[in-house]
Amino acid sequence: MLHRTVGEVYSSLRDFFVYEEDGNIMGVCALHLCLEEMGEIRSLAVKEEASGKGIGTLLVSACLDEARGMGLKRVFALTYRPAFFEKMGFKSIDKEILPHKIWSECVRCIKFPTCDENAMIIEL
Repeated sequence: MLHRTVGEVYSSLRDFFVYEEDGNIMGVCALHLCLEEMGEIRSLAVKEEASGKGIGTLLVSACLDEARGMGLKRVFALTYRPAFFEKMGFKSIDKEILPHKIWSECVRCIKFPTCDENAMIIEL
């Protein structure tokens, strides 16, 4: 995940869904609006001890439900775990077909410009 300033965290708080269990945050996921009809799944994280319990699926499903409610046509994710997203109906795509506007934050990544994440997309 990319490092974010405090200001960036505050400006994107409303993008996040949080899974809480017994007062403990067990997972988070965000839906970020990129373009008029496209969103991005961002910052999906589940605590290691909660892995495999379906929390990631619940969080991504919440984001996709919100995307549908907003009338988005497509949602993409950049991930190191493509199998997870494939189970949710996402398809692998070439990163190059994504609009250049979505890469604005990538320049801050230590792996830029040799990104090794997998691009996945789902049509809603």
